[in-house]
Amino acid sequence: MLNVALPKGRLGEKVYDLFERAGYPCPSIKENNRKLIFENEEAGVRYFWVKPSDVAIYVEEGAADIGVAGKDILLEYQPDLYELADLHIGKCRMTVAAQKGFRDDPRRTLRVATKFSRIARAFYASRGRDIDIIHLNGSIELAPILHLSDVIVDIVETGTTLKENNLEVVEEIFPISARLIANKSGYKFKSEQINRIAAALSAMTEEKV
Repeated sequence: MLNVALPKGRLGEKVYDLFERAGYPCPSIKENNRKLIFENEEAGVRYFWVKPSDVAIYVEEGAADIGVAGKDILLEYQPDLYELADLHIGKCRMTVAAQKGFRDDPRRTLRVATKFSRIARAFYASRGRDIDIIHLNGSIELAPILHLSDVIVDIVETGTTLKENNLEVVEEIFPISARLIANKSGYKFKSEQINRIAAALSAMTEEKV
């Protein structure tokens, strides 16, 4: 049985749909219940729902053989695992955003609000820019509005929230999409099964790209 960690929410539903169409269905997962673990012995898979930011932890620690996590999570936390495929879903961008009309003054330290501290530090370090990180866990857009920070580093999908709060994207850091990941130890023992799933998913997603 292959243990598969799925991210809760809209992305997880899209991910499961991919697995189902690739030949790894589990009908009970679509039932209206509060279960967290779903099995299909015939298909040889066991799915479970976890918080999106926790998928990589479950995979790295071996509780899951494979899972699906955003590239942002992999770059921020740098878990020790294999990245097998880009599923080309859950697409968005990691960006720097600020209030409209903002101009960076290089003479002073830039205040950056974000929950992606590692990514923000690496981005500005590559430019030799001095920054102060203000780590927040939610409502990042509030920081520049209330003058807690000069800019934010955050994920942008449509940009609607930024526009509604008089903010705009200043720079794009990198594009993001969902990645199929695998536990290193589990991969050694289940490589044939994992590679078969990875190939099936890749074939489907490449058709759409």
